Amino acid sequence: MVSKDSCRNEIRAAIRQLSDRCLYSAAKWAGEQLVGIEQDPSNFTPANTRFQRGSSSIRRRFSTNESISTPLPSIGFSQAATPLPEEDEAIDGDFYLLAKSYFDCREYRRASHVLRDQVSKKSVFLRYYALYLAGEKRKEEEMIELEGPLGKSDAINRELVSLERDLSALRRTGAIDSFGLYLYGVVLKEKGNESLARASLVESVNSYPWNWSAWSELQSLCTSIEILNSLNLNNHWMKEFFLGNAYQELRMHTESLAKYEYLQGIFSFSNYIQAQTAKAQYSLREFDQVEIMFEELLRNDPYRVEDMDLYSNVLYAKEACAALSYLAHKVFLTDKYRPESCCIIGNYYSLKGQHEKAVMYFRRALKLNKKYLSAWTLMGHEYVEMKNTPAAIDAYRRAVDINPCDYRAWYGLGQAYEMMGMPFYALHYFRKSIFFLPNDSRLWIAMAKCYQTEQLYMLEEAIKCYKRAVNCTDTEGIALNQLAKLHQKLGRNEEAAFYFEKDLERMDAEGLEGPNMFEALVFLATHFKTHKKFEEAEVYCTRLLDYSGPEKEKAKSLLRGIRMAQTGFPSMDLEHFPI
Repeated sequence: MVSKDSCRNEIRAAIRQLSDRCLYSAAKWAGEQLVGIEQDPSNFTPANTRFQRGSSSIRRRFSTNESISTPLPSIGFSQAATPLPEEDEAIDGDFYLLAKSYFDCREYRRASHVLRDQVSKKSVFLRYYALYLAGEKRKEEEMIELEGPLGKSDAINRELVSLERDLSALRRTGAIDSFGLYLYGVVLKEKGNESLARASLVESVNSYPWNWSAWSELQSLCTSIEILNSLNLNNHWMKEFFLGNAYQELRMHTESLAKYEYLQGIFSFSNYIQAQTAKAQYSLREFDQVEIMFEELLRNDPYRVEDMDLYSNVLYAKEACAALSYLAHKVFLTDKYRPESCCIIGNYYSLKGQHEKAVMYFRRALKLNKKYLSAWTLMGHEYVEMKNTPAAIDAYRRAVDINPCDYRAWYGLGQAYEMMGMPFYALHYFRKSIFFLPNDSRLWIAMAKCYQTEQLYMLEEAIKCYKRAVNCTDTEGIALNQLAKLHQKLGRNEEAAFYFEKDLERMDAEGLEGPNMFEALVFLATHFKTHKKFEEAEVYCTRLLDYSGPEKEKAKSLLRGIRMAQTGFPSMDLEHFPI
């Protein structure tokens, strides 16, 4: 078992090593987990009381996760022993310090050049890492210079070929360490050699498990549960973080929540875990719970911008204009040139109906990060609202290029082609979205509507889709109403009555009224009258009398028919029926 003190010592050493190798993103992540470990009360001093918040909610045992059966560890995690690597003894410290200074000033080629004759593994990694980033920097410049519509460009990192050749040779001779293996995996991934990239990254994280950047790259290559299960990973608490993230990307949200609940045994105060849990709850459409969690996250970390775009999506879905306005203003003052900030402001303008301004901010987000998936998808939504379907399709296709598993982009493509009156194409894209998210009723309803179009008119297939939507908890009740209408259209009155009754029960439970209720009451009254079930028919007719206008007249007409059918004579006393 690994204790909290052991985790602290490992992470502190890892932060120093990651920072020394200029892997600042991984070092930042490790630092966040370090302060997320529950503190020893005996070590609290007036200057060391960050987590004494006086609120029981700080334990962050979320009520929505109570059904998860994974046991919580009270002391630590079981893992294989992974010794911290020793630093190189080679005497190239001065050159390394100069190269690191150049690197920190974003002078990557100068950093690489300084280390050209150094042979230590540490220097070899920084040399090639600087060269890789120099190629990325030049690629971004070319993308700006040569970009076409919606930022399309054929720019590539021109250093990848030489990097792959040199790193491959160094790997064969054992002249690179786990950091070099991480970089080799990144290069292989960029070149499209995913199988070798996975192997290199697995070797890297097994020998040095504290590099979150390597785990993140490995996760991006796990596009199916089969690939994930095939990885030969050592047991380590970092693996639990990796699996939680991987399960989430594979839409296995219950399993992801179980992993994060498990990790809270040590990382009780981790803002990262809280944010990841909120993401999983968002995917499960638990918007009220997600809003509470993000509010707490902002109280604990008021200048946080990371993940706040997801919070803005929640506020947008709940039409909380005031809260979204406050969030947009807050991130604008904190860091207005972050892609997340631009997306939040874009969401605010979208909610206000100012779609042109929203597009402007989503474009700004993409100028800051061409691969920012949410911005492409949200911009596609805005173009749909503006009826600019060609631009919407282009934006959604860019999103699919970045992440082929993103159901939102496939669904957006289906919507765009549906607007263009091309249901065959729309159906194809709706099927793709359902493949990646089979438990979302909205996707099944969208596909059913395609089957109902004049060009297809495949009503039996539409019925199957609506049934799947009902099984996926259609909260809006669209599927039940459509199932009733379709069965009515096909002359299956018994099935139609069944679904009208179900829909009526749902509307009664939610306190809803409207045309759908009137339609259901009329059909059921008529249906039961036809089948000589007069008592049931009278119940529905009586409910119709509560309406005014044509609904009341329809009810009176039906009741006259029922009286006549019951007695065999016209009923003259209907005007005295209690109304």
